Amino acid sequence: MPSLHDLLRARQPRVRVTPALIAVNVLVFLAMLGSGAGLWHSPNGVQLSWGANFGPATQDGEWWRLASAMFLHFGLLHLLLNMWALWDSGQLVERMFGPLRFATIYLLSGVGGNLVSLVSHHGQVVSGGASGAIFGIYGALLVCLWRERASLHPQEFRWLFWGAAGFASITIVLGLIVTGIDNAAHVGGFIAGALAGLVLAQALRADEVPATAPRYTAAALGVFGVALLLSQIPPPAYRWSEEAQARKEISEFIKDDAAIAADWQRIFADSRRPDASFDEVAGRIDASIAQRYEENFEQLSRLSSNPALPSAATLATLRRYAQLRRDASRSLADGLRSKDPRKIDAAWALEQQARALQASPPAMPGQSRGPTSGLSGRE
Repeated sequence: MPSLHDLLRARQPRVRVTPALIAVNVLVFLAMLGSGAGLWHSPNGVQLSWGANFGPATQDGEWWRLASAMFLHFGLLHLLLNMWALWDSGQLVERMFGPLRFATIYLLSGVGGNLVSLVSHHGQVVSGGASGAIFGIYGALLVCLWRERASLHPQEFRWLFWGAAGFASITIVLGLIVTGIDNAAHVGGFIAGALAGLVLAQALRADEVPATAPRYTAAALGVFGVALLLSQIPPPAYRWSEEAQARKEISEFIKDDAAIAADWQRIFADSRRPDASFDEVAGRIDASIAQRYEENFEQLSRLSSNPALPSAATLATLRRYAQLRRDASRSLADGLRSKDPRKIDAAWALEQQARALQASPPAMPGQSRGPTSGLSGRE
């Protein structure tokens, strides 16, 4: 009786999908390094920008993250461990199922694992990694070995089956012990891979035909499982598009505030000219300072007021800051025109309040709260 490895190598001497998947994962990791990811740890913000799985983003119409997340890794060690497991198991399973079916199992397992992760963690974890898909490969491998156990040498069956089962079990146990590991994606990927392995079953020998009943049963269970998971996805606390827009506006406001400060210094310097009049200075303050803070205040006020946004505290502070700067500028301009010291004093009081906010601003998103500082799940 030829060994399973000899039988599979005779049928498919070379594997192409496994090394291609490894190459894609490595290339994505190198590209992420060039965009700010760390060699040993990648911040959640970088992961999100590259397509990590995260409830407020995935459920905001970006469902493609369920697939893109399986090609992202949080550090070199994370990548190496996953690629070793993919190389070790992928060659065998690719030969068992063929390249197209193997690629299908890999992708379905990765998406299935990420969907289970989304439901299990209530969309509050930024997750990524290939091991959900890799666990699916192990699930398909175990299904195939069990189905073919009668035609395999008992010793070879025991070595392969219990070795794969032991590896999967130990990894899941470690996921329960070690923080930061997304075990939900592991379990979900394993189940998805096992079901896909049944649906896409292919006989190892030409004279054998896989039974059709397990295929239909597995397909029905898969459809039912996906429908059940989709019905259990909790609504996101906020929409990622709103948070992204808030961060963009915050960044633009900070730049504009610096430019307004430079304009204010020029106005102050020009006000010392002998020929400068109060009306002229007041007009420049209205046009270059008050009007721009009014526009900024209106722009910030149009953004979402959802308190669950990670940027909510920053937005509230900047809105108040822009309002104070606007009112202080207007009061100063009116005081200069009317030569009213009370209005000038009022402007100074408002200016002091704005400076107090500027001296102790809330943490920008990613420093103290929100997805870029929240939990991360490595698969």
